[in-house]
Amino acid sequence: MKKIINDPNEFVDEMLEGILLAHSHDLKIAGNDKRALVIKDAPIKEKVAIATGGGSGHLPVFLGYIGKGMIDGCAVGNVFASPSANTMFNVTKAIDGGEGVLYIYGNYGGDVMNFNMAAEMSEFEDIKVETVIVADDVASAPKGSEDKRRGVAGLFYAYKIAGAAAYEGKSLEEVKEIVERALQGTRTMGMALSPCIIPSVGKPTFTIGEDEMEIGMGIHGEPGIKREKLKSADEITEELMDRILTDLPYVEGDEVSILINGLGSTPKEELYIVYRKVHSILKEKGIKVYRPYIGEYATSMEMGGMSITLMKLDDQIKSLLDKSADTPFFQQV
Repeated sequence: MKKIINDPNEFVDEMLEGILLAHSHDLKIAGNDKRALVIKDAPIKEKVAIATGGGSGHLPVFLGYIGKGMIDGCAVGNVFASPSANTMFNVTKAIDGGEGVLYIYGNYGGDVMNFNMAAEMSEFEDIKVETVIVADDVASAPKGSEDKRRGVAGLFYAYKIAGAAAYEGKSLEEVKEIVERALQGTRTMGMALSPCIIPSVGKPTFTIGEDEMEIGMGIHGEPGIKREKLKSADEITEELMDRILTDLPYVEGDEVSILINGLGSTPKEELYIVYRKVHSILKEKGIKVYRPYIGEYATSMEMGGMSITLMKLDDQIKSLLDKSADTPFFQQV
């Protein structure tokens, strides 16, 4: 294992210490819980608060999107491990401005259990909590079983739309409805070229041949739908796009935003080659492209590979997507 770390068991806490030192004008901890990060101005009165959480190892998901125009707080777990219910509860208390809190997180068993517990704890404090679970990964369950799918890069769009709606002054119920509608039109497919190493484990999460790729692998190294010989960028893109476009489906006349997401070690140059082909495919099908995002938005430590996400737009979602946002890891003017 070659990593720039100290004690592997201190990896997350030392990372958080560095982030707080670097971004102290944007972030703070909730009370004495070093795993509960919130926006510096929390709680923001007369605004629905947005909370999230999950395991470390995915920056900028999850905590990287705390900031104006996006989310208000994040519970941080160990690498690829759910945060505790107590930490999520501490985040909830710190960010509630009196209008309720919307939980947004990925569809993983540990997260679902702990967030549900935190919501129950919040009820005893008279804090109203609603939940939206992100499940955009087409590869992780068949059509018709969308509620069993994993949450991956679509989390970025959920945060962006929820944050914009909350800052517009929408009610908790309205923000939830808008985000759920946006996610109904959001689909992701990814592929992996190489594994990653969890510091406390010290060895790769999986093995894959130098000339192989895995289609549909999860961001924690969960098995994909098939492993095969490495193909060209265009061939890979065509395969991922075919699965995305037919799943919803997306059709002629639709307008979409595109996210080409690197998993940790894939150069941006390669992501733009993928975007070039995605744009060509959509143009041929009469699907309009609006606001593409290309870069690392939801990673998996140093895993090689990428994912493609499409979000279908209507007038309201498009307007919210356009709103400004300012976080330590994402800015849009």
